[in-house]
Amino acid sequence: MDYDIAIIGAGISGAGVAQAAAAAGYKVLLLEQTAIACATSRSSSKLIHGGLRYLESAQFSLVRESLTERALLLKLAPELVKLANLHIPVYRNSQRAPLTIAAGLSLYRLLSGFDSSTRFSRLKPDQWPELDSINTEHLKAVFRYQEAQTDDRALTAAVVQSAQQLGAELALPATFCGAETTPEFCDLRYRHNGREQQARAAMLVNCAGPWAPQVNQLISPTPALPEIELIQGAHLLLPPQLKHHYYLESPSDGRAVFALPWQGKLLLGTTETPHTGEPANAHCHPHEMHYLLNVLKHYFPDLHILPSSAESFAGLRVLPRSSEQAFGRSRESIMELGSHNRVFTLMGGKLTTYRATAEQTLEQLAPQLPQRTRRADTRTLALTPVS
Repeated sequence: MDYDIAIIGAGISGAGVAQAAAAAGYKVLLLEQTAIACATSRSSSKLIHGGLRYLESAQFSLVRESLTERALLLKLAPELVKLANLHIPVYRNSQRAPLTIAAGLSLYRLLSGFDSSTRFSRLKPDQWPELDSINTEHLKAVFRYQEAQTDDRALTAAVVQSAQQLGAELALPATFCGAETTPEFCDLRYRHNGREQQARAAMLVNCAGPWAPQVNQLISPTPALPEIELIQGAHLLLPPQLKHHYYLESPSDGRAVFALPWQGKLLLGTTETPHTGEPANAHCHPHEMHYLLNVLKHYFPDLHILPSSAESFAGLRVLPRSSEQAFGRSRESIMELGSHNRVFTLMGGKLTTYRATAEQTLEQLAPQLPQRTRRADTRTLALTPVS
């Protein structure tokens, strides 16, 4: 057997599984076709967060897990994950009243085990003028709490680096060509350094994100996958005009929109737009730009922003197919074991919980893997930026 585990895709999910597997002592091959964190994993809202809005859909276990992982990443990656104060303004016509927000923040704190990073406060009216000339007409309350920001691409690269330091092999650029599975192993083919290569692995893990169904079709016998859909999240990068970070409620539909200073610019997002067609064609549509700018202007009417000054990017979330609105749907990872129990597909999930998801993946793979001597524990592995 050449490898215990071969992984397709070096986004945050693939990076996390590679790190967890290498830490557990397995021989790991990570295949990436383009670049580390080249798609969804570089197109997030740049937050390591507990998911305050998931409380509305009663995803309490996900919020608890997210808060635990956030606290862990603040310790393991202090150069990459840093706390920031977020502000939630509440108006007379907001869908969520001040009492609702206070209750949600209290539950958030409870689910964290009263971690110090989940303290919150209600600003006094005489503090409102400090908030970037925010619209104060009919403003009833402003809450301040903390979330953590990161550079998602840099964080993913740091996790891949950690995996390599533990012995994982990275093939980049490498194109997955196909695989055949038997009850004992998986034979895979991939193109690397200009020629097709072959490898045998005990397990194949599909972490190709929006491309996972396409990768799945290259595997024989073809594993069954649950029905999914791709939901686009678009963001704008604008000239820096705000000093503070904001969690805003869209006045048109009540969705959460973040307005965050990030790397010298203002990051504004996100949207939830169904995407069909090739995942590589994801881009910010004019109606998404209009939606996001309208939210910003609603709260900060004195800002002068030209749409022509906006940069944009878009990533695709993989969600279970459902008739529900995407905003309220589960953000739990989608996991599927198939094809002689030799292929594991991991889709969706959250940037914040990548480490916990990777450990859960290994638990499901363990019965099909040989016994190995553990090298490290991902709960204690420091993550440093790639130089």
